[in-house]
Amino acid sequence: MKKVILAIALFLGLAAAAQRDGGTPQERYISRYATIAVNEMYRTGVPASITLAQGIIESASGASKLVTEGNNHFGIKCHNSWNGRTMRADDDRRNECFRVYDSAEESFRDHSDFLRYRDRYKFLFDFQTTDYKSWAYGLKQAGYATDPSYAAKLIKCVEDYGLSRFDRMTVEEAMAEGGSEAERPVAAVAEEQIPDSPLKIEAGELYTGSAGEEYRFSLTRTLYSRNGVPFVYAVEGETYASLAKRYHLLEREILKFNDVAKGAEIHAGDIVYIEPKKTKAAPGLEKYIVGEETESFHTICQRFAVKEKSIRKLNGLAAGYQPREGDELILRPESKLSKLWKKR
Repeated sequence: MKKVILAIALFLGLAAAAQRDGGTPQERYISRYATIAVNEMYRTGVPASITLAQGIIESASGASKLVTEGNNHFGIKCHNSWNGRTMRADDDRRNECFRVYDSAEESFRDHSDFLRYRDRYKFLFDFQTTDYKSWAYGLKQAGYATDPSYAAKLIKCVEDYGLSRFDRMTVEEAMAEGGSEAERPVAAVAEEQIPDSPLKIEAGELYTGSAGEEYRFSLTRTLYSRNGVPFVYAVEGETYASLAKRYHLLEREILKFNDVAKGAEIHAGDIVYIEPKKTKAAPGLEKYIVGEETESFHTICQRFAVKEKSIRKLNGLAAGYQPREGDELILRPESKLSKLWKKR
C-alpha cells in the first residue's frame, strides 16, 4: 500500500513539476515558437501547423543536437547553395553536413523558403493553409523525409496538440496565446500570384477557369500575362520575325524582350513576350532554387518574366553563368520588411 501511495505521490509531483515548467516538451516548444510559425505562414503560405509539427518531430521538441548546437530545427542539410556555417551529424549517412543558423527565426525562415522556392514542393501551395493533411501527404510524396510513416506522424502531431488552430490565427493572436522567441514579428503577406493568368482582351466570350482566373478567347489569339508582362505561347512554324510582324513590333524589339539573338529558333510551347520583361520578379517570388533537373539561365528568366541582365547583376553573375542543382538565384531585391526582420 505504501508503494502505491509513493508511486501516486511521485506521479503527482512530476505532473506538478511539468505544469510549473510549462507542460510537456512539445507544449513548451509550441508556446515558444508558435508566433514564428504563424508569421512564416503569412509570409510564405506554409501552414503554421505543419511548420510546428515538423519542428517538433525533426528537432525532438528542440532537444536535438542540431538545435542546441546549430539552431537547425528542421534538419536541413547544406546542399550546394549554402555558404553559411555548418556542422556534422549522422543522419541517412554518417557525418553529413547540416546548416547552422544564428537564431531560431533564421531556421524557420529558411525552412519556409526551402519549401516555397523548390520546384518539387511547388504543388503543395495549391492546397489551402488549413488543409494540413494534404500538406502532410504532399511532403512525404515530394520526398521531404525517407520515413514511410512521416505523413501519419505529422498528422498525429497536429491533432494531438491541436496545432490546426494556428492555421486560422493572426500573428497577434498567436502572440497572445503563448508568446514566442519573436517578440515583434513582421508579417509580410506575399501578394498571391497566378502564373500564366490570361489578359482580359476585347472581343470573344468570357470563361472562368477552375482557379478563378478569367480567360477571353478572341478571334485572333489568347494573350497571357506573367509578372504583368503579356506573352503568347508559340505554335509550330512561328519565328520571332513573324510574331514581331503580327504584334506590330520590330524584330530587334521582340528579340530584346526575350533575351535572344537574331536567328534564334522558337519551339512550339515556348513563351514569347511581346513587351519588355521586368527587372525583378513578382512580389512573393524573391528567389528561385534550382532543382535536380537544372534549367538554363535563359529558361529561368523567361519563366519569371525577368531580364537576364538585371538578374545577373542582382546575383553578381558572370555573362556565361549556367545554373547547377541547388543554386539560389535572387529574383527580387530584399524588401524593407525582410531587412527589418533580419536586423531584429
